[in-house]
Amino acid sequence: MDAALRERLLALRDRDARKRSELVARRELWDGYHPEMEQVHGENADALAQILDASGWPPRREVGDDGAQAAVVVALHAIGRPAFQRRCLASLADAAARGEASRAHWAALFDRIRFNERRPQRYGSIFDWDEAGELSPWPIEEPARVDERRAEVGLPPLGGEIERVRESARREGGTAPLPYAERQAQIRDWSRRAGWLED
Repeated sequence: MDAALRERLLALRDRDARKRSELVARRELWDGYHPEMEQVHGENADALAQILDASGWPPRREVGDDGAQAAVVVALHAIGRPAFQRRCLASLADAAARGEASRAHWAALFDRIRFNERRPQRYGSIFDWDEAGELSPWPIEEPARVDERRAEVGLPPLGGEIERVRESARREGGTAPLPYAERQAQIRDWSRRAGWLED
């Protein structure tokens, strides 16, 4: 066990969680990508990049399950860094193939990248506000097979996850910040500016 690396990863995760809690308390979390959250995500991504440069993806045997989860949280939230998220996906795939990372974590990052690219996801792990103002899974490739694919990577059926995500948002006071078409246009514009889209 690399206790120092584990603690470093947990500190990054906790910093992210504290800022998120602050924004929830101020009722500012759901209104677009808050600049304070963006700053934390960027600085955490820089810290994880240093870890990857030094020793590759943090293996579970060295950082424990909580340290491994913390690394994935940092990678998932680095949405303004396309090249970095893609690097993390490749590193996580290699670690998962060796049994040193969770395939479910890899699937979540795969879906996050698909969402940022404005493409259908594969595992149903990414949610967004739909036209009815409900949090729903972002469009899914071959939706009839999503639970089969989720089972392959160790994720539970999607049906129960939908209610869990919606209930969590209700507890935090989450509501759709903009009309659907306006929000989708805003996200697409952000994705283009961040470098996810070329058109």
